[in-house]
Amino acid sequence: MLRKLPLLPRILIAIVLGIVLGQFLPMSVVRLFATFNGIFSQFLGFIIPFIIVGLVTSAIGDIGRGAGKLLVATVLIAYLDTVFAGMLAYGTGTAFFPQLVESATNAGTIEKPEDIAPYFTVNIPAMFDVMSALVFSFLMGLCIAYGSMPTMKNIFNELRDVITRTISSAIIPLLPLYIFGIFLTMTSNGQVYHILKVFAMIIVVIFALHIFILIYEFIVAGIIGKRNPAKALWNMLPAYFTALGTSSSAATIPITLRQTVKNGVSEGVAGFTVPLCATIHMSGSAMKITCCAITICLLNNLPYDMPTFIHFVMMLGIVMVAAPGVPGGAIMAALAPLSSILGFDAESQALMIALYIAMDSFGTACNVTGDGAIAIIVDRFFRKKELKADNVG
Repeated sequence: MLRKLPLLPRILIAIVLGIVLGQFLPMSVVRLFATFNGIFSQFLGFIIPFIIVGLVTSAIGDIGRGAGKLLVATVLIAYLDTVFAGMLAYGTGTAFFPQLVESATNAGTIEKPEDIAPYFTVNIPAMFDVMSALVFSFLMGLCIAYGSMPTMKNIFNELRDVITRTISSAIIPLLPLYIFGIFLTMTSNGQVYHILKVFAMIIVVIFALHIFILIYEFIVAGIIGKRNPAKALWNMLPAYFTALGTSSSAATIPITLRQTVKNGVSEGVAGFTVPLCATIHMSGSAMKITCCAITICLLNNLPYDMPTFIHFVMMLGIVMVAAPGVPGGAIMAALAPLSSILGFDAESQALMIALYIAMDSFGTACNVTGDGAIAIIVDRFFRKKELKADNVG
């Protein structure tokens, strides 16, 4: 019966059960789940580089040569907006989160309690590191896109299918159990109430930020595209609420496309930019992940200086390229820079997964609604060229 539930309710049930049962289950049972978590986290560390190779390579290869300048302009605007949203989250987080964390915990940081020892551990080292995976993905993806290599493209498309099935058939079904184990051990350690209190306050900030991102996106689009920003944003609300319900950028494409055309964007430009941005424009996701990452850095007394987070956000905008095609794909892809750049351990990564999925629909809604703003900007510079091409035809 639980299998038929969507992922979010299963995650929420896992969190609640972990908190409740962690108060009275014997340590022998808690150690059993700690053992499972240790094995599962090792498997995650092993699969993360393959997630990058399998998803990013195919995404770059599928973009292909595209429409020349139109492709370059759309990708550049989408990436810059994603990075800007992440850095906006960093600026907001560094300004407000230290005080929020301190007020919620009555201390500057939470002292990390002694870990609950598993019965045994299994070491599953990754075959290659995250940076190697990313460089290899770009090299292969660009060769496929520009080198006319159908055999290589088929190989990496099949690898993408393998990774997608691994995520949907193995990782996603086991995530609730993994998160249950994390909250079970945190409750046994007496750590969970501090963390929940902190994130209840942080979620309010994240919600306000995602509204602010949409407002600035459409103000900029309105100025450049010479349209009424308020009216343009209002027209995109059906796409926003559709994404809120489906938590899927891909499933919302028809609505996003229809509302974008309603905003006066030419059908040719809209038909190109909307599906592309559904894959590469991740402003809401970058904002959420950055906010949660700063909070966990504060809780665990990890460094969160600006150079580190600039590096993190720029990498995040790249690794999330193919995320919308996979359930929970954005946070799965983000595990790579979270561990390699910010130094997050398995427990911190599990917290990120739980928190991200709990707010998943708001990030998706922010992403797809912002796609309409990018389409307006692109249309401003390429509409005339499209019209000229039609007249010549």
